[in-house]
Amino acid sequence: MEAVQRRRVVVRGVVQGVGFRPYVYTRAIALGLAGHVTNTPEGVVAEVEGASAAVSEFCERLAACAPPLAVVDAVDHCEVPVAGGTGFTIVASRGGGPARTLVSPDVATCADCLAELADPADRRHRHPFITCTHCGPRFTIVTGLPYDRAHTTMARFPMCPDCAREYTDPADRRFHAQPVACPACGPRLRLLVGTPPREPAADEPAAADPVAAARRLLADGAILAVKGLGGYHLACDATRPAAVAELRRRKGRGDKPFALMARDLDDVEAHVHIGPRERSLLTGAVRPIVLLRRRPAAELVGVAPGNPDLGVMLPYTPLHHLLLGLPGDPPGPRLLVMTSGNLAGEPIVTDDAEALERLGRLADAWLTHDRPIHVPCDDSVVRVLDGEPLIVRRSRGHAPLPLDLPLPVPATLAVGGDLKNTFCLGEGRRAWLSAHIGDMDDLATQDAFAGAVRQLEGITGVTPALLAADRHPGYRSAHWAARNAADRPVIRVQHHHAHVAAAMAEHGLGADRRVIGVAFDGTGHGDDGAVWGGEFLLADYAGHTRFAHLAYVPLPGGDAAVRRPYRMALSHLRAAGLDRSPDLPCVAACPPDELHVLETQLRTNLNCLPTSSMGRLFDAVSSLAGICHHAGYEAQAAIELEAAARTAREAGVADEGYAFALRPAVPQAGAVPDARVHPDAAAHPDPPMTVDPAPVLAAVVADVRAGTPASLIGARFHRAVTDLVAEVCVAARERHGLDTVALTGGVFANTLLSSACAEALRGHGFTVLRHHRVPPNDGGLALGQLMVAAARTTEHPQRGEAHVPGGTRQSG
Repeated sequence: MEAVQRRRVVVRGVVQGVGFRPYVYTRAIALGLAGHVTNTPEGVVAEVEGASAAVSEFCERLAACAPPLAVVDAVDHCEVPVAGGTGFTIVASRGGGPARTLVSPDVATCADCLAELADPADRRHRHPFITCTHCGPRFTIVTGLPYDRAHTTMARFPMCPDCAREYTDPADRRFHAQPVACPACGPRLRLLVGTPPREPAADEPAAADPVAAARRLLADGAILAVKGLGGYHLACDATRPAAVAELRRRKGRGDKPFALMARDLDDVEAHVHIGPRERSLLTGAVRPIVLLRRRPAAELVGVAPGNPDLGVMLPYTPLHHLLLGLPGDPPGPRLLVMTSGNLAGEPIVTDDAEALERLGRLADAWLTHDRPIHVPCDDSVVRVLDGEPLIVRRSRGHAPLPLDLPLPVPATLAVGGDLKNTFCLGEGRRAWLSAHIGDMDDLATQDAFAGAVRQLEGITGVTPALLAADRHPGYRSAHWAARNAADRPVIRVQHHHAHVAAAMAEHGLGADRRVIGVAFDGTGHGDDGAVWGGEFLLADYAGHTRFAHLAYVPLPGGDAAVRRPYRMALSHLRAAGLDRSPDLPCVAACPPDELHVLETQLRTNLNCLPTSSMGRLFDAVSSLAGICHHAGYEAQAAIELEAAARTAREAGVADEGYAFALRPAVPQAGAVPDARVHPDAAAHPDPPMTVDPAPVLAAVVADVRAGTPASLIGARFHRAVTDLVAEVCVAARERHGLDTVALTGGVFANTLLSSACAEALRGHGFTVLRHHRVPPNDGGLALGQLMVAAARTTEHPQRGEAHVPGGTRQSG
């Protein structure tokens, strides 16, 4: 008779809320094993007993055959005393101890649930909250661990006998599915209309079928607030220009593009190009907004004015599917604008009472329900770059999955930046990037930030002993860190160093690796107090040296120059010594009174911080070429310049490019290097090389006056920047022997530039690091802050800059 063995098995990773305990139960029964399985804060813990061969097979194959939504990080098992007994059971979850398991992101409705949703014979036919172990809400409803119904916002909904029977049946797809519900016991959908909002009377059609009434309102041109997984959306019929224009007016959105939700791919293929990779992203379990190239004949007036892309997603909740219509439903809108339920600059609304108040002037009706949203979570945004996904906004479907780190870090909270804010918790070899928070200039956003920090600390079990923040003295995120530090140090990290460190961490580079970091963006506080953004850094996690940068030009009026790109064009022309005559588009775009004030401002350097920003140079060339003079949303001028350049490239027009001037570094007598910038600064005493854009601007002016198409000017400018990146990186390799380049910063969300730079650098033999899983913009900043702070405190405690109670301590 074969020997009997009993082993204790601990499974760590995303193993709660994904059907893992039912899977363990089924495997154990199939192998004839006795024992039990439970959820704990540590993960899924099982004890199995039976024939030694069966126990070994159970342990060895457990990860390989896991459920589709599970992410198994580790399976640890050890022998324990034989206990006897028969049968295998799922026992109640055990609390206590630090959280060490991982919570699943929210997942799009699966095919099985969609089939039941559309089946008149199924008891969940047209149920807006249909879900199972393979789909539905997870992250946004979890209030604590272990992951059980009592620790979710479904705790208020007792299961009916039918749901309870499915929940306890190991053979059922809803076995231990925590959000399980049905029309008899689940959340209730309702439609509120009017001012003030009210529920329809019992005899009104909207009371009997809120979805059908909502579809009729959309078809008539109304704007609806629709409660989703991670917050409210504002929706209207995308094919009705008047409705789209009214939503844009009410929301104060300027020209910023709206996202679309389509019933299926057939409804958008007439408007956009969809490649195989985009198709898989659109139809997968995450269902992000995918940025797709518009077709020339696309006629969706007002959805994305002047933008080369349309952001498209497919339905990811049962309510979305019902709202867009199931097969056989009466005709209704098949393309909806779906934009975050908020005013411009505010966080997405999640609370029902807040939705009625804050969206009162934006929506005509509210399609809502009584399942609470515990944590806000915006839609993720993705585009395809050279056949691979590039995450532009990492949120729903990705948060709160952790990133693996190349080296261990102490328990740390990195608070990110002030634009596109995300924060990052890290401990050991894991980092948890938060869902998208937003721009921190609004008090409501700061409150949402604080709540999200508390929630993520709770479900990860990380108690930060160290904080990291941007060096910008005015950043609200950094002020929050200082206010909440108590006796914990706050490490201040230079903005572009953090960008480079984020790219290094994403690609798994260790502490001994150093790279050439090309960090191009709109703004970041520099070590010298200037506004940086066109940077070539020699960097590892512990520090950085500035190897080269764009020449400084005045940033006239700060944010005014960002909103009105012609101001940057005029500043660059003056710095280059070029005539600013009325025949140039940027001069013609500037009102005469403003032009007079601006010239005085530039001459006297009044309210003109120096900037080396590549983002602002893109703005300047966009205006100089006559493409965009007023930016209604972030990076609009640069986006439209990229679109123009792509038109020329796709038409096969030659773009031999302009040429920057690279001014060699001139050593400064008596210069003292700052060892806080890089620990090896003493070995690199020379100032950085300067990249002079004057020859590029002179060539652009000549092309404008010669009547060269703006698209060709845009293509030539992109080629010039590409050639510049290659030239500077080659020079850095010759002087310092580095052969790895990280392309990072918001400018590299420009896929035309990113692809061209990567191709050119690889042609010179470089290894190129580009972002894919972490945004290149400030949405990935916190990951880099985490890595830099950890390197400075654990490897080189004498380096860095830390806030301590009572003042600022500088070491090194």
